[in-house]
Amino acid sequence: MQDIVDEISRLLQTSVTLEDRSFNLLAYGAQIGDIDQVRQESILRRRATDEVRAHFEAYGIATAAGPVRIPGLPGMLGRICVPLRHGGVNYGYLWLLDPEGRVPGALTGERLASVAPLVARAAALLADEALGRHAPLRDFFSPDPAVRATAGVVMEGPVAAIAGRAAPGAAAGPWTPPRGVLTDPGALAGGGEPLVAILAPAPQAAETARRLHGAYGTPAGIGGPRDDPHDAWESWREALLALRVAEHVERHAPVASWPDLGVYRLLAKLSHRDLADLAAETAALRASGPAAGLDLAGTVEAYLDHAGQVKETAALLGVHRQTLYYRLGKAGHLTGLDLADGDSRLLLHLSLKAAALATGLAGAAPTGEPGRPAPSRRTS
Repeated sequence: MQDIVDEISRLLQTSVTLEDRSFNLLAYGAQIGDIDQVRQESILRRRATDEVRAHFEAYGIATAAGPVRIPGLPGMLGRICVPLRHGGVNYGYLWLLDPEGRVPGALTGERLASVAPLVARAAALLADEALGRHAPLRDFFSPDPAVRATAGVVMEGPVAAIAGRAAPGAAAGPWTPPRGVLTDPGALAGGGEPLVAILAPAPQAAETARRLHGAYGTPAGIGGPRDDPHDAWESWREALLALRVAEHVERHAPVASWPDLGVYRLLAKLSHRDLADLAAETAALRASGPAAGLDLAGTVEAYLDHAGQVKETAALLGVHRQTLYYRLGKAGHLTGLDLADGDSRLLLHLSLKAAALATGLAGAAPTGEPGRPAPSRRTS
């Protein structure tokens, strides 16, 4: 890849960088002429910032079939983006600093066409690399040892599984995982939306999940690490449950990690019916609070989250202590539970936590039974 970038830079006599479709820097050529902050930061940080990415994507580069000229701005030179498409799929971008103001006509269509074979070669290499990171994880994550044995997945531990939803019709096309990470883009189907299954080295799991979220704008769940990769199916079960929490509990969105979920590690395992039964214990708070202009459910949850500390809770809610006492008394009256009793506090707290999951899951399609991904549709 580096040789291709160097050759294009030599032929066109301009500065060149090559990025994958997530704007991670893969190669860059020698600096020729002026440099701007965008190129400098891309090289130093090894990826473009979210602001730069949004600016460039606004020019339609993700779906463009050919070179796109992007005019300069104060502090940013003009450049030409050449999408690296192979087989109708965009796998990355070749960036050429456009010296139009310094050398008129330097990057004409004819000159760009002269490097088309090199561009095609770069696109093919990116495609091969991306496809090489695909693996039958739907089989490797099966709870059936016999099915797992047929997957042929090899990776050193410790590993962690990641579950995420692919946005239907995403402009950037299929997501490309980082190096050393395996993915199965069609491991499960929930509500018509495919789930992306990922197996990553445990130290890379959090960053990989964040990148997945950045690519699709959808939540992701990370399972706990496993030293033995053959136990990764257990991490996958946890990743599915973590995804369930990330989708419905704002506190843990957009990326939820199983080891960090606390009580939600128990609640996420409950069926929707069990969650609804538990949430019903505080239904009166959610029904009466808004009508009275009070968020009784939020007040009680904040109070319990802060271990019954009145001063801290009142400060958090921005109310006087007497107002807080009034709300707590009203909540006790509506639920018939005594906030001074430990068992009642525990029931209220669990009920309020369960309500977030139960409300989010009402009418939502399930992600599938944990650990039971849809079988591969292989033909032989």
